[in-house]
Amino acid sequence: MNKIKKSTWIKIGVLAAIILVYFFVEPVNSTVKQLFALFSKMDVNAIKEYILGFGIWAPVISFFLMVFQSVAAPLPAFLITFANAGLFGWIKGAILSWASAMAGATLCFYIAKLYGRKTVEKLTGKFALDNVDSFFDRYGNYAILIARLLPFMSFDIVSYAAGLTSMSFWSFFWATGLGQLPATLIYSYVGGMLVGGVKKFVFGLLLLFSLSILIFLIKKVWNEKKAKQIN
Repeated sequence: MNKIKKSTWIKIGVLAAIILVYFFVEPVNSTVKQLFALFSKMDVNAIKEYILGFGIWAPVISFFLMVFQSVAAPLPAFLITFANAGLFGWIKGAILSWASAMAGATLCFYIAKLYGRKTVEKLTGKFALDNVDSFFDRYGNYAILIARLLPFMSFDIVSYAAGLTSMSFWSFFWATGLGQLPATLIYSYVGGMLVGGVKKFVFGLLLLFSLSILIFLIKKVWNEKKAKQIN
């Protein structure tokens, strides 16, 4: 009982400390508001300019920016992935985006495990989490791959939802790592070409949607084939 009470008080203390820092430390409050405004623009160039403004610390800022958007779901991660590819080259950008997205996904998973559904609902919204719950129930581990491939579906809410299930961390970690790798490479490659404005941006999104549909169809055909073999 003492251990349970101690862990509970630690969780409450950490949460209270974060809330107090946000509301009463002005630099933190203003930075968080600035980041939400930045993401709301849906502008890759604005993200790139923000990251570049930190000079040699740009990769570190990009890393923490990805982690921030993970926790503050459903902010769009693909903007950072595109920006990383444009700033650091598509290979180095892909490595940075993949590593930081893994860190963000892990954090989301453990927040859900430690604080439960009510806290997650406050971070993501009840309606959004309910939708992802049904999506997760239907596709299981495939949900991680499909969600990562779709540009406008929050991969981070899927990470939160996974933390609310009985899935072990390592099952989640490997599924996440493998599931997001091809998408990160594709995003980064497309992001490296996004220097010509809206046309290439739209082309990139269409390419991603096409690949998403292709993977979904391959999975469906494969499952149907296995079902026929069993019958």
